[in-house]
Amino acid sequence: MHISNAHQPTSEQMRALQAQDRGEPIYMLNLLKFREVAVYADGRASTLSGKEAYELYGRAMTRLVHEAGGKLVFSGQVDGMMVGSVEENWDAVAVMMYPSLKVMGQITMSSAYADIHVHRDAGLAGQILIKTTKP
Repeated sequence: MHISNAHQPTSEQMRALQAQDRGEPIYMLNLLKFREVAVYADGRASTLSGKEAYELYGRAMTRLVHEAGGKLVFSGQVDGMMVGSVEENWDAVAVMMYPSLKVMGQITMSSAYADIHVHRDAGLAGQILIKTTKP
């Protein structure tokens, strides 16, 4: 499985998302692949695994989303594939609900998010985010 190293949406992806904003709740499906050992961009020494670094980010992000009226709907470890096949499984999945795309943007542009984002980048080998709305 090829996993993208991108941890932020491209400009094109952000424009496409903003064009879809209807002010309604959105759900983000996160497929996560962790590094064996966390690698911080600033070169700091760390004994954390990628999963541990990402968990620092995840707990803080969940608080930020909750404070903004959203919630963590589900998170769990991937135990195996039932249908289909890939070279390598994802490590974890999560679904986060944001009150709107605008609120998600406000969170990700905040200084509080900037403070925790380093742990996300340090922990992830790759990820896919899929946006959906509840029917």
